[in-house]
Amino acid sequence: MTAAPAKHTPLHAAHLAAGARMVDFAGWDMPVNYGSQIEEHHAVRRDAGMFDVSHMLSLDLAGAGATDFLRGLLANDVARLKTPGKALYSCMLNEQGGVIDDLIVYRMADDDYRVVVNAGTADKDLAWMRARIAATGANVTLESRRDLAMIAVQGPKALERAASALPELAAAGFPTPFSAQRTDDLFIGRTGYTGEDGFELAVPAQRAQAVWDALVAAGVRPCGLGARDTLRLEAGMNLYGQDMDDHVSPLDAGLAWTVDLRDEARGFVGRAALETHGEHKVFLGLILEDKGVLRAHMKVATARGAGETTSGSFSPSLEKSIAFARLPAGTEPGEAVQVDVRGKALAARTVKLPFVRNGKALL
Repeated sequence: MTAAPAKHTPLHAAHLAAGARMVDFAGWDMPVNYGSQIEEHHAVRRDAGMFDVSHMLSLDLAGAGATDFLRGLLANDVARLKTPGKALYSCMLNEQGGVIDDLIVYRMADDDYRVVVNAGTADKDLAWMRARIAATGANVTLESRRDLAMIAVQGPKALERAASALPELAAAGFPTPFSAQRTDDLFIGRTGYTGEDGFELAVPAQRAQAVWDALVAAGVRPCGLGARDTLRLEAGMNLYGQDMDDHVSPLDAGLAWTVDLRDEARGFVGRAALETHGEHKVFLGLILEDKGVLRAHMKVATARGAGETTSGSFSPSLEKSIAFARLPAGTEPGEAVQVDVRGKALAARTVKLPFVRNGKALL
């Protein structure tokens, strides 16, 4: 059987022209780096870098029933969003309490939301949401916005450089952290996936190249998926498909803080399964103390039994190998553990996440 051709974002030609090394990611031909992945990582921590995230999908949900529908769909409660433009991170669960996807939802008005979902789960998410609309009879419309390109600009100088590159951004003013605002053809979300300040910008696809070029001219460095992964790992941010999936509860993925059970009358999908979940795993960081590199799916030996790494890599900021690990209940930060790295038991210690935030090591 012939594999389906890879999908291209509106910035695909720009990546090729810049000499990016391209890889398949969730069916999309995406840049993994443009040269030195380490330098791209440091650019975000020290200055400003940007990522093409147009493979992710924006969904616009509107209608009189929008708030009630999302309160029943998501484990976190959109009723917490009291101010227009505010954003919320949440998991969308199945009936067994597994994570269908993790996403960001922005409340633009009582009956107007934008939801941004992951690339690899976009089709599944859209089908699930449409099925829930049909099952609940919710008075809403759901629109897929593949007409938009998305660019994430991140780093301590992200806002400064972007404002000089795009006068309309400066004129609109940047929203406060974890908020968004919308103009005629700009959506600006003060959110990100790196542990640094910055924003995620959605523009019509036909404008993407001009915006990208303007940001490059202002000194914002293009960065690929490689740096994006090490940055999010240092920042303690989960990756869907590695740290959680349809068979993993948010309670076992360090995401209990995204589950809102305060309103006993709010019967969101998966709530019953979470409330009967029992003792859950502990999700911690690991620092490798021996020489080697931590990767996903390595066995971890602890004083309380076996665990497993879910994500791992070399940390450019710490110059150490780090990982996330799902460990037996009762495991605490500061404990000595051993990780099976290619048949060798290497020494590591547990730490509280994140490892790095706003350019500073938190160890």
